[in-house]
Amino acid sequence: MQVNINSRNLNPSQALRDKIEGKLSKLDKYFAKDAEANVMLSEVKSGLAKLEATITAGGMTFRAEESNADLLYCLDQVIDKLSKQMSRFKSRLVKRHKDQGAVIASELPDVEEAEEGRIVRTKRFTLTPMTSEEAILQMEMLEHSFFIYRDPEGGTTNVVYKRKDGGYGLLITE
Repeated sequence: MQVNINSRNLNPSQALRDKIEGKLSKLDKYFAKDAEANVMLSEVKSGLAKLEATITAGGMTFRAEESNADLLYCLDQVIDKLSKQMSRFKSRLVKRHKDQGAVIASELPDVEEAEEGRIVRTKRFTLTPMTSEEAILQMEMLEHSFFIYRDPEGGTTNVVYKRKDGGYGLLITE
């Protein structure tokens, strides 16, 4: 697994980088092909650090984050979350896509709260053709409340979202 480690407002030691790479490489057992992991280390407040990890493999994206004063604790929690996500979705992915080589998906941008109606972050991403079931699966793996995708049959841009009653909604553009 290729591991990319970036940091913001923080200077991680080489020992911490090695530990991150070692722990993430243990997740290789879930992937048939090469996977890429992007890790962002940042200082949120004075004394409070945040570790975010995103793994992309076979077109699927897995993401987890944790905040704590101890980065090693954050690392352990993120590895546990990613491992649970992968093991939970592995059987569904294999069953659903056994005839296909890989599931095609794109990463949904993070949504941050706007201050007084101003846009605080802009992120560009590519819409990938997929079914609504694949979009729901991707949305669940990213732990987001909505997911934007392109319908392969109609070519329209659609949105699936999680409803408060636990079901899912589908917005179809015309």
